[in-house]
Amino acid sequence: MSDNINSRAARRKTIEAERTKKKSKKTNNGKSIIKKIILAVVAIGVAILIGGAGLFTFYASSAPDLDENLLKDPLSSEFLDINGDVFMKSGVEKREFVPYADIPDLMQDAILATEDVRFYSHKGMDFWRLGGAVIANFRSGFGSQGASTLTQQVIKNSFLSDEKTLKRKAQEAWLAFQLERKYEKEEIFEMYFNKILMSGSNYGFGTASKYFYGKDLKELELHEVAMLAGLPQSPNGYNPYKNPARAKKRRNVVLGLMYQHDKITKAEMEAAQAMPVTGTLLADDKRQVTNTKYPAYVDLVLSELEEEGMSHLLSEGIKIQTNLDPAAQQSVEKALNTDDLYESAEMQAGMTVLDTKTGAIVAVGGGRNYSGTNWNFATDQKRQPGSVIKPILSYGPAIENLSWSTGKTVVDEPYNYKGTNKAIQNVDGKYQGTMTIREALYKSRNIPAVKVFEEVGSEKAGAFAKGLGLSYDKLYSSDSLGGGEDFSTLEIAGAYSAFGNGGIYTEPHAIKEIVFRDGKKRKMTKDPKTVMKDSTAYMVTDILRDVLTSGTGTKANIAGLDIAGKTGTTNYSSETISKNGLKNSDVPDTWFAGYTTDYTIATWGGYETNATPITTFDKGRYVPQNLFNMVMSDISAGKDTAQFQKPGSVEEATIEYGSNPLVLASRTTPSNKKRTELFVRGTAPTEVAEEEIIELDAPNGLTAQYNAETSSIGLNWSHNAPVSEAIAGDVEFTVLVGADGGELQEMTTTTDTTVTFEGAEAGRTYTFSVIAKLEYLESSPATTTVQIEEVIEEVPEPEEGIETENPEDGDWNDGNNGNNGNNGNDGNNGNNGNDGNNGNNGNNGNDGNNGNDGNDGNDGTNPDDGTDTTVPTEPGTGTDGSTTEDGTGGPP
Repeated sequence: MSDNINSRAARRKTIEAERTKKKSKKTNNGKSIIKKIILAVVAIGVAILIGGAGLFTFYASSAPDLDENLLKDPLSSEFLDINGDVFMKSGVEKREFVPYADIPDLMQDAILATEDVRFYSHKGMDFWRLGGAVIANFRSGFGSQGASTLTQQVIKNSFLSDEKTLKRKAQEAWLAFQLERKYEKEEIFEMYFNKILMSGSNYGFGTASKYFYGKDLKELELHEVAMLAGLPQSPNGYNPYKNPARAKKRRNVVLGLMYQHDKITKAEMEAAQAMPVTGTLLADDKRQVTNTKYPAYVDLVLSELEEEGMSHLLSEGIKIQTNLDPAAQQSVEKALNTDDLYESAEMQAGMTVLDTKTGAIVAVGGGRNYSGTNWNFATDQKRQPGSVIKPILSYGPAIENLSWSTGKTVVDEPYNYKGTNKAIQNVDGKYQGTMTIREALYKSRNIPAVKVFEEVGSEKAGAFAKGLGLSYDKLYSSDSLGGGEDFSTLEIAGAYSAFGNGGIYTEPHAIKEIVFRDGKKRKMTKDPKTVMKDSTAYMVTDILRDVLTSGTGTKANIAGLDIAGKTGTTNYSSETISKNGLKNSDVPDTWFAGYTTDYTIATWGGYETNATPITTFDKGRYVPQNLFNMVMSDISAGKDTAQFQKPGSVEEATIEYGSNPLVLASRTTPSNKKRTELFVRGTAPTEVAEEEIIELDAPNGLTAQYNAETSSIGLNWSHNAPVSEAIAGDVEFTVLVGADGGELQEMTTTTDTTVTFEGAEAGRTYTFSVIAKLEYLESSPATTTVQIEEVIEEVPEPEEGIETENPEDGDWNDGNNGNNGNNGNDGNNGNNGNDGNNGNNGNNGNDGNNGNDGNDGNDGTNPDDGTDTTVPTEPGTGTDGSTTEDGTGGPP
């Protein structure tokens, strides 16, 4: 028993020992793996550190040398037009240089709190800030967030390109260290303070203080100091003249940072944040205006540089190749400044001209008398687009997503917005019933536009608009009439250019490329994107052609140019009209956007404040159309502008107007209900409208009367025309004739019910047939026959011993030869020589004269024909005693 117990205990100890051994081995193995991983990571880190150090050393060795002139003064940059001519130089303007000792402490505190709070403690690189930026870049991609100190910004603005590469960052860091070793902090701060771009062509805080406030730096208030300190991040975007809302937001951020870093108190921050951002700005008429050609275009170039984060390049002596066409720009400025176009001196307008195919901005009209310091009505101002949006939110998406035909039926009738009790109103307060979407768009009917939008759906409509560069946070049915988001002429022109370019959209851009001092180039053109089918683009374009010929945009039309376009007008709410005592016809905005295959132009007209109404038509609402006409006529003159070409993806078919679903027009479809419309290929209907049974009666009462005197036959008939809407025009009659049983030949076609057949011959039988015809209808024939008897004349034998004498030539002839004399006898008749047969009697020469009376000399022997056969009483004379001119009288 004890042996068993001992045996079990021994086995238990053995098992436990083995378990402990395995566990220990497993633990040791785990520790070994962790140790190996740590060693590997350290090794990799060391390798990366060594490699990084080597790469940094390599990049740093190729960095340029520090140049004090470049550090302190900006180089002049050139703006070039499409011809390669310089139209502006940036950086040559007079600057207010401020020595470090004259920089107010408050100004310095604002700058450091915003841009580089540890400026006086780091050695050119802020590693705390760099760490945060690295984490952000891992999350969002390299280059998503920077960590540049003031020292690095001085370097970047003086020596290096704008490329976001490891090489540039390495060189920037190396040169920042070098700059910190060579110059004192105060000197570096002074460089930054006087060289940084503040707005437009204004460099340095001293210059900006005079430009925006007309003050020396020491005179600035806290809110003004904060506004200036926030500008370098986005000189044009935070410009309080152009973007007051953004400027205020940025200013308040700066004030918050100053409070956060104990530069100001909370009370000071809140008091400054409560100040209006435009309240103390220098008035427009007191600001110094830079004498620059084409200031609206310059403004656009500067904005593009800023959007690309490249504003600092202006101080590097670069060349900016733009898309500016000086001839087009001059045309735009001339048109905008034609005072007779406007209803008042205060009314304004803006315009953008694009190359339809490339999206290049050819010209920009910032407004009447635009100087570069005032509001840019082409790019800065954004207003609701009105009906200009209808092709973008309603009809374009419907054709694109639902493959609708331009002949698709929609009903203009009383209608509420979907899911509401709010009724939609047409401009004229009327309803036009069933119509095609072509008519609905070119007539700019509101109710059909909303119906179409709701059928397409906001999601698809929003995606279509986004592809054209117009973004909506959320779409509502009312947006399809031009409410909701505001847009600039630049954005609208970009959207419309895609319709004229076969569905290819290229973001509008003013800069083509940038050339650096070392000759390197950076391409700035945008990549084209296909945003709709070419069938959609053409079908919308074809409808918009009708806007200029039959719709609301006829004043914009230009003879000889293939143009498509759309008008737009916004309206005041009934509450606003009532509150401000406005007329129902008063409107805040008016638009026109149109295009050819070469150019796209968007124009806006109105007042700087939305509350000021447009009150007239000719010099109010029609201003955008008139401007479009003037500029498009000018820039297209002398050019062979191609027409819009129908792509193979589109087909035509003639449909019966109002049919739903669409059917092809039949032969009996009334002409006023036939429409030739466009279809996405393969979607045209195959079913034909039911034909109306229409019979065309044969002519009735056909008669034929022979006129022996004129050898003609007169035909007369009557006809009962059908009564039907399907038949238009007059009935025509085809008359056929045949002789002696021969084949009928067409004689004539006429709308009359009478016709004369000339040249009827005796002895022949004529058959006439008359057939009525109207469009595709043809009646059975009405037929009649006329037989003309042939006259056979009897010639009497002459008596023996009687001879005839020709009084003219004195010849005596045998009576049987009297035919020769008869010819003379017939001189009075001209046509009836046979009439002289009666002269065979020798006494009857004057019978030829009587043949005259009947105009039928060959019937002179036939009393039935009315000829006089009286024998003359005297030779050579007629019964009335006259002597025949040819002497056919017989001898005594």
